[in-house]
Amino acid sequence: MASVKSKILVIGGTGYIGKFIVAASAKLGHPTFALVRPSTSSDSSKAALLDGFTSSGVNLVHGDLNDHGSLVKAIKQVDIVISAVGGLQLADQTKIIAAIKETGNIKRFLPSEFGLDPEKVTKIEPVASALAPKVAIREAIKAEGIPYTLISNNYFAGYAVPTLAQAAPPTDKVIIFGDGNPEGVFVAEEDVGTYTIKAADDPRTLNKIVYIRPPGAIYSHNDLISLWEKKTGKKLQRVYLSEEEVQKTIQEAPIPLNIILGVNYLVFVKGDCLSFEIDSSYAVEATELYPDVKYTTVEEYLSRTL
Repeated sequence: MASVKSKILVIGGTGYIGKFIVAASAKLGHPTFALVRPSTSSDSSKAALLDGFTSSGVNLVHGDLNDHGSLVKAIKQVDIVISAVGGLQLADQTKIIAAIKETGNIKRFLPSEFGLDPEKVTKIEPVASALAPKVAIREAIKAEGIPYTLISNNYFAGYAVPTLAQAAPPTDKVIIFGDGNPEGVFVAEEDVGTYTIKAADDPRTLNKIVYIRPPGAIYSHNDLISLWEKKTGKKLQRVYLSEEEVQKTIQEAPIPLNIILGVNYLVFVKGDCLSFEIDSSYAVEATELYPDVKYTTVEEYLSRTL
């Protein structure tokens, strides 16, 4: 029996991770819809991206999170809704939940999680406040009885690998939070897209968290720096900051840098990517579910960016 591919709507599809999810959906043969705001359609900086979508068969649907009618109309056309909205719009996902409840046809909703598990990380500000809406949306989805899948991909490789988690690619020295030994998980953005789409209508991921932990994407900060040195043939001076110094740096940084530094603290000092075992009663691991996916290792990602 030939299985019919689920129709997928991506909200926030022109954003940092959204564009990779849209591309993966189209590539994996799903009828793909991207909700596009009227202002985005006329934004010249997004023209090439939108042209790329349409040439790969993606249906652009005009609508807005704040226009309930347009959301309902878009959601009626599909089976699965994936939200990839940015940090400032996380709380507005209650509007997506309301539209899903109204249409009643959605088999699965994947809210905008994409990062560390907000309920597993060390609670520090300003990160705790930034992640709070993700937890609230989880609770709202469960309260409404909407079938869901949560994608926890740890850290986007693009945020850390090309710059070694510095503000810019290092030239002579590198600042290290803590002792540089806790391991993080750095997943290539296109792999986040692929695993997200594969999980979107997999019965094994229904009402579960999907953690993405590719073995070749697990590195400590020290090992990441050593790999960079090996590939560039250049030695970097390593400057280690104590936990106290790191916390002071976070508190003194402006928004949104303080949140980025806070996440780096969770990854590189607290080791929050891998600080817990995956509990099979409510979670699964992506590379175990989809061993056929040829993911990008940190080494390959670094080679590509250098």
